[in-house]
This record gives sequence, C-alpha cells and structure tokens, in this order.
Amino acid sequence: MKYTQLGRTGLKVSRLVLGTMNFGPQTDEADSHAIMDAALASGINYFDTANVYGWGENKGRTEEIIGNWFARGGERRDKVVLATKVYGNMAAEGDAWPNHDKLSAVNIRRAVDASLKRLRTDYIDVYQFHHVDRRTPFEEIWQAIDVLVQQGKILYVGSSNFPGYKIAQANEIAARRGGTIGLVSEQCLYNLAERRAEMEVIPAAQEYGLGVIPWSPLHGGLLGGVIRKETEGGRRAGGRAAESLANTAIRAQIQSYEDLLDKHGIEPGEAALAWLLTRPGVTGPIVGPRTAQQLDSALRAVELELSQELLSALDEIFPGPGPAPEAFAW
Repeated sequence: MKYTQLGRTGLKVSRLVLGTMNFGPQTDEADSHAIMDAALASGINYFDTANVYGWGENKGRTEEIIGNWFARGGERRDKVVLATKVYGNMAAEGDAWPNHDKLSAVNIRRAVDASLKRLRTDYIDVYQFHHVDRRTPFEEIWQAIDVLVQQGKILYVGSSNFPGYKIAQANEIAARRGGTIGLVSEQCLYNLAERRAEMEVIPAAQEYGLGVIPWSPLHGGLLGGVIRKETEGGRRAGGRAAESLANTAIRAQIQSYEDLLDKHGIEPGEAALAWLLTRPGVTGPIVGPRTAQQLDSALRAVELELSQELLSALDEIFPGPGPAPEAFAW
C-alpha cells in the first residue's frame, strides 16, 4: 500500500479509503469484519463511514458493525484512521424532532456522542459534515467543534458534498477565529464520468490544503465493465448506472471506454480507480466492496501504471469541464 498526507495535515493515510456503506444493508456483519481484516492486512488504514449508514430503520447499524470489529482487539482501533459523518436525521421514522439533524451545535454534540457509543471508541480521527447546512453559521459550527477537539472526542474535521465557495467560507471563518485548523478534507462525487468537481471544488480544496476523497469512483458501477457484464450474462446494471445506460450517447461512450481498456488488457474498474490516483489533489478514492473479491480488485489499482497514451485517450472519451473561470467565461 502507498500512503500520503491527508491534505495539509501530518496525518498519513492510505491511497485507498475503505468505504463501509454496504456494511449492514448489503454485507452481513461477519463478512464485513472479514473485509475490514483484509483491508487492514493489505495496508489500508483509512476507514470511512457515516452515522446514517444502515439507512431507514437501521440507521447507525454500520457504525455498530465497525464498533464490534474494534472491540475484537488486535490493535484494530489504533491502526485505523476513522472517519464518520454528521448531518442526517437519526431519529426513527415519524419521530423526528426539530434539532435531530444538520449542523447546529446541539445536533453536533448529540451526534458525536451517539457515534462514539456505536463505534465503541473514545475518539474520531476525522469528523465530517455530510452536507452543507445553509441555516447554521460557521461561527456556531466551529465553536461546537472547538469544544469537541478540546474534549479529545475528535481530531480533525472534513466536509462532504461542499461546493467550492463553502470550502472557502468555512476555512476563512476558521482562520478569523484563530486556533481552529478548519476543514482538512473534502469528499466529493468525482470520477471519469463525472468531472465537474475539477471546475471549482478541487481547486478550492487545493488552495486551502484539503485532501480530496472521491466517492462513487466507479459512478455506481458504470465504469466497472457494466456492458461487458451484461453481454456475458453477469449482474445487470442498477441505479445510477442503469439510468445512464438508457441514454444512447452515454452507452456509446461507455462502450468506447470498455473497448479501449480491453485493447490495453486492463479491467475497467481498476483503470477508473488508477485514473483517480493520478489526479492532482486526490488523496485516495473511497472503495465500497460488498465482497472480498471486490476489495482485491481495488487493491490492484494501486499498483496499476497508466501510460500517458492511455490517459490521453481517456480524456478524449471523458473530457473534463476545464478550469474556472475559463470553462464558462472568456
């Protein structure tokens, strides 16, 4: 495994991030524990989750699965850089109260304590805002975070799904307050098929020293060889991938992508991950394996070297938006 610093911090993290969203809904606890053991054995030390994972009536279940894994000992907690998120409403359906979600000081305090209990740990390495809260001022948010840092409950703070201007606003207010390091990472939707983050989000992250953690690196399976799997009678596309393939232009684009990689003898999913590892500002993509085999495929991407010829060909198939403001102005 290869490692890098998380943004401008001294924290060393693996170039692949283990996403745990499938733990519980798609993968049972025993298999989830086996995947985490395999990830740790491979050198992956950055694990990402969120308080709402498990979804619906099972919100919080994923954190519980991770907490039970930590409780098995073997220095598991000490070896892991643990990231979780706050924003979503954790109350039972039909039982939501006004302050049970978003980023008020009240909810942040409640949510971090609940996550710590489920995760069976006394601290969170990277506590992430899962979405922007347009109603809560950052002065209030940072005041709440300062208390949690002083209490030793969290070490760093990151954002997820933030636009570039909110990254700037958050860190400028943190700087004015003094003593607050501000955001150190941003999780954003970013992959070959969805490159809009290159226009504003990634430049803002680089300017303010945030590590970029792309989520959905295979765009819901679209970049994982989905057409070939259909042809060979494998698992059919669902969700975002199925919706995209219904568009004939996108289907032709994906076919060109798969044909290109077939010519080079490279698995599409591994190429999509390897491409992200070449992108400026990217710390490491989040991989969310449902099985140990999917984890093995992701690990191969770390060692995969993409030639300049192949990178140029991928740019032709999936052109980026270009930098701001040139992408939309003279």
